[in-house]
Amino acid sequence: MNQLKTKLLSIVLLSCIGAYAQVEDLTPEEQAYRDSITALNLENQAIANSQEAYNKGIALFSQKKYTDAIKEFDKSISFDQNFTAAYYNKGIAEIEAEKFSDGVKTLSKLINMKADYAKAYFQRGRAYQGLNDYVNSEKDYEKSIQIDPSNPKAYYNFATLRFLQRDYDGAIKFFSKTIELDPNNANALNDRGSCYRMKEEYPKAIADYEAALKKNPNLAFVLNNVGTTKSKMKDFTGALAAFNRAISVDANFHLAYNNRGVVQMNQGRLDDAIKDFTKALSIEPNYSPAASNLSGVYFKKKEYDKALDYANKAVSMDKNNADAYANRGMAREMTRDMEGACEDWHKAQELGSELGKNYYSGNCAN
Repeated sequence: MNQLKTKLLSIVLLSCIGAYAQVEDLTPEEQAYRDSITALNLENQAIANSQEAYNKGIALFSQKKYTDAIKEFDKSISFDQNFTAAYYNKGIAEIEAEKFSDGVKTLSKLINMKADYAKAYFQRGRAYQGLNDYVNSEKDYEKSIQIDPSNPKAYYNFATLRFLQRDYDGAIKFFSKTIELDPNNANALNDRGSCYRMKEEYPKAIADYEAALKKNPNLAFVLNNVGTTKSKMKDFTGALAAFNRAISVDANFHLAYNNRGVVQMNQGRLDDAIKDFTKALSIEPNYSPAASNLSGVYFKKKEYDKALDYANKAVSMDKNNADAYANRGMAREMTRDMEGACEDWHKAQELGSELGKNYYSGNCAN
C-alpha cells in the first residue's frame, strides 16, 4: 500500500513538473521572441492611447477649449513621450490660454528633441512675447527665420516687436519682408502704414492703408486708421468720410465713433460730437478717452459741472489718462477749485501731457 501511495505521489509530482515545464522549457530564442511580441503589443497599445488623447486634444482646441485640450495633450505625451506633435500643439494651446510660461517650457522640451524645428522656435517666440520678454522672443523669431526663411508669420511677429519698441524703421523692414512673401497680407500693409504714420510720413501711411483696403475693403480698423491719418493731415472731410465708412462696416466700432467725435468737436459741431462720444461709451462703457472727450466738449459748451463729472469718470476708468487729468484741471479751475486744478495739471504733466505742462507752468508753478 505504501509503495502504491509512493508511486501515485510520484506520478502526481511528475505530472505537475511536466505541466510547469511547458512554459519554462522555451529556448532562449523563443523566450526573446515571446518577450518582444509582448513589448510590441504594449507599445502599440500605448501609441493607440496616445493618438486617441491627441485627437481629443485637437478637437477641443478647434472648439477653443484650450485648458481641456492641454489636459488631453498631456495625456497623449504620458503614453508616448516622443510624440512631437503633441508637444507642439500643447505649447500652442498654452499660448492661446495665455499660459505663456507653460508654453515656453513645453516648446523648450520640443526644441531639445528637435533642434531644427522652425515652427517650434516661432511659437516659443510668441510665448516669450506674451511674457513681454522681447529679447528672447526676438532670438526665437530670428532662429525660426534662419531655419525657414520662407515663413511670413515669423517676419510679421518680429516686425510687431520692433513696432512695440518704437523701432519703426526696423518694423518697416520686417513688415516689408512679410508683404514680399505674402502679398495679400492686409494686416502687414496696415501695420506698415501705422509705422509710417508714427514717423509722420502720412502719404506713405495712406498708400499702405489703401493697399490694405484693396485686399479687403471691409476692414473697419484700416478705415479708422485712414481717418486718423487724414485728421493729422488736416483733411477733415476725408477723415469724416473714412470714419463714416468704418462705422458702416462695423456699427459697433467704438474707436471710429470716438475719433469722428473729435473731428466734429474740432470743427465746432459740438452736439454731433456729444452724440458720437456718447455712442462710443454706450458700446464700450469703460472707454476712458470717450469720457475725457465728453469732458472737453462740455467745457467748450461752458457746462463746467458736466465737464467735471465726465473728467472724474475718465480718471476712474484709467488712472493714466493724461488728457483726463488736463480736462479735469480745466473744469476745476472754472468751478473755483484752483488747488485741485493744479494737482490735476501736475499729474497730467507727469503723464506726458503738453497741455497739462503748459497750464501748470502758467498757473501753478512758483
